[in-house]
Amino acid sequence: MLLAFAIGIVAGLRSMTAPAAASWAAHLGAVDLDGSWLAFLAQPWAPWILTVLALAELVVDKLPRTPRRTKPGGFGARIVTGAVSGAALAAAATIGGAVAGILGAVLGTLGGYACRARLTVAWNRDLPAALVEDAVAIAAAAAIVLALP
Repeated sequence: MLLAFAIGIVAGLRSMTAPAAASWAAHLGAVDLDGSWLAFLAQPWAPWILTVLALAELVVDKLPRTPRRTKPGGFGARIVTGAVSGAALAAAATIGGAVAGILGAVLGTLGGYACRARLTVAWNRDLPAALVEDAVAIAAAAAIVLALP
């Protein structure tokens, strides 16, 4: 459940990085999703598509017209991807894993927003703060996948 919570935090930082990481974990056999409603994450095409979406999000996040993550649409997307990713890492697509992912996503969304805002003020620029957030999300996602049994 700790890894499900942690991947939820990643979803709060970058909504598509978490499902991409969960899909790679499933595709590489670190979690077994056979027979679950999340089995599609283990398909050969899924991690590639989700990785492309995650990379696109890294670019879109830097655009001036991108809405804040705390707006209902962005917040809702992070909750959904946190739930799906958390359930996937719980290996049995459990409700508990989804709840842990949701809680992590809420923390990651609000905490990530606050940290980025503080870094932006401190550095008087948003881009360096956004790049730090990208690096944290990617490194955390990789560490979570590597920590799977």
